Amino acid sequence: MDAFYQPDGRYYIATELTRGPWSDDAQHGGPPLALLGRAIEQAAGSGFVARFTAELLRSLPFGRYEVSAEIVRPGKRSQSVNATLALDGVVCARAMALVLTEAPVALPATAARPALLSPEASAPYKFTFFRAPIGYHTAMELRVARGVWGSGAMAGWLRMRVPLVAGEDPSPLQRVLVAADAGNGVSAPLPVEEFLFINPDLTLHLHQRLQGTWVGLDGLTRVEANGVGLAQAEVYDVNGPVGRSLQSLLVSRRI
Repeated sequence: MDAFYQPDGRYYIATELTRGPWSDDAQHGGPPLALLGRAIEQAAGSGFVARFTAELLRSLPFGRYEVSAEIVRPGKRSQSVNATLALDGVVCARAMALVLTEAPVALPATAARPALLSPEASAPYKFTFFRAPIGYHTAMELRVARGVWGSGAMAGWLRMRVPLVAGEDPSPLQRVLVAADAGNGVSAPLPVEEFLFINPDLTLHLHQRLQGTWVGLDGLTRVEANGVGLAQAEVYDVNGPVGRSLQSLLVSRRI
């Protein structure tokens, strides 16, 4: 296995590297979201994806997926693009994106963007709550820039060890999306041996293209006694902030 997905004509076969922490038979949310982002980029052309909103409609097992995208609102300065991910004709995830046209603007000099502790200076960390020996946790490299895992607030760096689709170099957006769905995992506030906290959605706002291969997530998660939580993360590259993500959470005790 050398990628999250193997292309098969117009389909994409999910490999074991997409495996998530909650079920040995289901994917982590990051790779499918990145596959939707890839389709949106291809449909939109050279525009900048400034907002990406997706819903994971059901569990995503390993399988042969079909991805489609279409421009639903064309425009010179902005356009809207929708995408779907389907298994055996059933839509499993969908995304909407706002794509903006970039143009140079002369801005006054500003202070340097604040940055996290660099990946090189951050301590390596291994995802401990995945049960299977192969999965998302082995396909991604993680380093802790600040905080302690399990405290509900932590900053970490993530980097893909393999491409999203075999034979392709991931785009900056794809790198961010593969990592951004781990925001609630990086800033987990509860013991995973006792609780499940699953996110059925992700909203990502970007104001800068990712530079380099590392994605920084400065995460904060809050959960409530009504079984609902919210995970938020400022997204970084090695130069400073590039965006922000939000995830709704369903929280429950393990049976």
